[in-house]
Amino acid sequence: MSNILVIGATGQIGKQATRKLLDAGHNVTALVRNKDKLADIEHSSLSVFEENLEADFSGAFNGCDTVVFCAGSGANTGPEKTLLIDLWAARNAVEFGKQANIEQFIMVSSVGADNPDAIDSPIKAYLVAKHMADEHLQQSGLTYTILRPGSLTDEAGTEYVQEAMPESDEERKIPREDVATAIVYSVGTQKAFNRIYGLFTGNEPLQAVIQ
Repeated sequence: MSNILVIGATGQIGKQATRKLLDAGHNVTALVRNKDKLADIEHSSLSVFEENLEADFSGAFNGCDTVVFCAGSGANTGPEKTLLIDLWAARNAVEFGKQANIEQFIMVSSVGADNPDAIDSPIKAYLVAKHMADEHLQQSGLTYTILRPGSLTDEAGTEYVQEAMPESDEERKIPREDVATAIVYSVGTQKAFNRIYGLFTGNEPLQAVIQ
């Protein structure tokens, strides 16, 4: 059992990950901007820390040994928020994690974050932010796990994936639920330490890939 801080716990991946982590027996601190958005989750092992990621949120790390960063600025906010949340808040989370002696930092990144120049994308600013956040985490000295999922869908998870990027854009996708499940499987898993995983729907059991 771990004491896990989920940053972005009201997001579409974050809320599913929070539920799954609680179901797996972990203690979860949910860092949210608006606690009302988490009112539908009641659990004795859940605590809620309400703070804006553009402010000082270091207090949320107290007593936690694992961090999950799955916050995002959203598709309609523009480059400024992308810079402040997907890059700077992620960078700050890494620094707060170092100060708190976090044992593992799990970052939800994105396909394309390895090389934003490699593809002609309308979300290049987002990919650059993710790239820089990933780089900062890798160089931080923290034990990390970076998940780089393909295009996210709302379909039910299958728990079957592949790490290699499919050739066609149509196949470069994965349900958000499978990303949330990958987070759960990554917690405390030595195989996942200091690893970067591409995540796309495929034929390999997700648990076997991560664990």
